[in-house]
Amino acid sequence: MRPLRPLFALAAAFATTATAHAQDVHAAHAAHGTHDAHDTHDTHDTHEVPPADHPGTQRERIEAASQEHPQHAIPDARPPSGHVAPPPPQHVMGAMSPARMIDVMGMDDRARWGRAVFDRLEHGDGRALGWSLRADYGGDVDRVQLRSEGEHADGRTAHGDVELLWSHAVASYWNSQLGVRHDVGEGADRDWLAFGVQGLAPYWLEVAATAYVGSRGRTALRIEAEYEALLTQRWVLQPRIELDAYGKDDPAARTGSGLADAAVGLRLRYEVTRGLAPYVGVEWSRRFGRSAHYAHADGNDADDARWVAGVRLAF
Repeated sequence: MRPLRPLFALAAAFATTATAHAQDVHAAHAAHGTHDAHDTHDTHDTHEVPPADHPGTQRERIEAASQEHPQHAIPDARPPSGHVAPPPPQHVMGAMSPARMIDVMGMDDRARWGRAVFDRLEHGDGRALGWSLRADYGGDVDRVQLRSEGEHADGRTAHGDVELLWSHAVASYWNSQLGVRHDVGEGADRDWLAFGVQGLAPYWLEVAATAYVGSRGRTALRIEAEYEALLTQRWVLQPRIELDAYGKDDPAARTGSGLADAAVGLRLRYEVTRGLAPYVGVEWSRRFGRSAHYAHADGNDADDARWVAGVRLAF
């Protein structure tokens, strides 16, 4: 064992020297700050802390030091957009009643509002005036709706109807409707009890389906669908289809059973404002079955295609 004693003494001396050197290096780093891997190989690149008497705030002193030594610049804490979040509220809102909360936040869905829209107010081939009106008054859940459409030609109403409905929201974008309808124009006037649904189908297709029950077992069904294609922020292309069907023949009203008539239209409008939009378009309409027979008997065409020009008004 004696021959190994010099080796043990040499190893102990080496370990003591290495430990002392490591402690010196650690103390030096603590005094001068942390350097990256590049700085450890560059003995001329030292981090100088600005003196305490440097003018300005602490951040200004740090930025000044960063300009003198860009390699040690600290990242800017501000976001790239330059937006600085506002300070938190200084006062916590106290407890309040639901009515007060609705008033403060402006989110009362029971507020009343009204709106009237002439979706179509047009001349067809310069000889007939057609209209389609919808007016609403009420809230987001329940409201009263007035609907009317028809055509006036040769100094008289060729055909038309007026509906007064109560509309109730039953789902997102969908309303149930219940009310009455009165027909005017060719043949005998008819009164109906109306009920149906109206809303926004997938792909932004506006749909309305209404069933009617009249006296003496008369029934009817109307289905409407339209779509608004935004070509630009002001140009809107609107295809539209409407179908009317009846449960039984009604010679006095000039309507037959089954699919009585259909109308398909395509209109292009320019929205000068949201409430004023002139348009041009084309519409094709046709009567079917006994309804076509009644039209021929009255000297009218069962099939008609025409150009239209008009204006859409919203109030």
